[in-house]
Amino acid sequence: MSDFQRRDFLAGAAAFAAATTAALVGTKRAEAGDPSFMNNVPDPLLAEDELPTFKFALEKSTGKVIGNSSGKEATVKQLPISKGIAGVSMRLEPGAMRELHWHATAAEWAFVIEGRVRTTVIDPQGNAETNDFGPGDVWYFPRGHGHMLECLGNQSTHFILIFDNGYFSEFGTFSITDWIGHTPKPLLAKNFGLPESAFDGFPKEEVYFARGAVPPEEPAPPLHGRKLPPLTHKYELLAQIPHGIFKGGREWRVDSSRFPISKTVTGVILDLDPGALRELHWHPTADEWQYIIEGKVSVTLFGSDGRYRTEILEKGDVGYIPQGYGHSIENVGDTPSRALLGFNTGVYETIDLSMWIAGNPVDVLATNFSKPASLFEKFPHSDVFIADKDGPEKP
Repeated sequence: MSDFQRRDFLAGAAAFAAATTAALVGTKRAEAGDPSFMNNVPDPLLAEDELPTFKFALEKSTGKVIGNSSGKEATVKQLPISKGIAGVSMRLEPGAMRELHWHATAAEWAFVIEGRVRTTVIDPQGNAETNDFGPGDVWYFPRGHGHMLECLGNQSTHFILIFDNGYFSEFGTFSITDWIGHTPKPLLAKNFGLPESAFDGFPKEEVYFARGAVPPEEPAPPLHGRKLPPLTHKYELLAQIPHGIFKGGREWRVDSSRFPISKTVTGVILDLDPGALRELHWHPTADEWQYIIEGKVSVTLFGSDGRYRTEILEKGDVGYIPQGYGHSIENVGDTPSRALLGFNTGVYETIDLSMWIAGNPVDVLATNFSKPASLFEKFPHSDVFIADKDGPEKP
């Protein structure tokens, strides 16, 4: 190849690479987490002079309602900042079932608030597990694993679903009635070895919430018999001792170190007494999705370059903190607050402001802030995590 040809080749390759990069920047991939962040490309929504809202009144939204069962969702459509995580508040009446389905673009993590739920999930190896859940319990279904959810007993159930992809709902949930209802009967008959008439009367459209008799207290075995998966899909979160107990509150936490199957989602229950503060902090490896179960909290968001935003979240509201953004949660009500926090990572990581300060020598802090070193001797010498209404606990 001559020098002239080599220069032409290199110039063409560079142009092709630039065009490819531009195309990738403009493409939104259906993957967990924010694709623009993963590509180190600024998210236009977060690059404005002011931070966008990070609050959505989930329980005040319309959602999907069939009978006394409902599903209300918060995806990037309802809350544009929430590109890494989506959530659903679901209620099932007695005898109702969220039909057999799967999610092609997200794993599902859930926390039961009230009532009882039964789930059955199948993995690619044909292993199936049926579990019963009560308040405080958690489940996790990996992306693409088929499952169903049904109300147990004569009391309605309410649970919160967290998905590790804020875009997941835009691509739809794959329901079994929708699939079978739109498949030609000859194909179904050949698939199952049954006459075409066996499929007469099957639903033609997606059922979504199926309704029937209240399930038996003891689940029947699957058609193929019991073949349990190596890892359970159930974790009794609130039955555990809190991960942390502080003067102003408590924290329960479960990630993959305690719940091995939950490789892409970590869940936290955060209780704060009136006036207590989950201190200023950030998460280096995950976005944070917040659902307020009880109480009233003030959430602050710090976005660099002097940008700061505060939102008041009350029962039924959702908040969202992008990965790496500084924030805090403060109980500003007269009663205890409880928040469900979801993270799109299987390993929980946080850096608290008190921890960061305490990790530096006083001379460094004095130089950084142009203050006497003696001032920083008065700062906490360890991580605060939760501060009481009167401030951090004294050592």
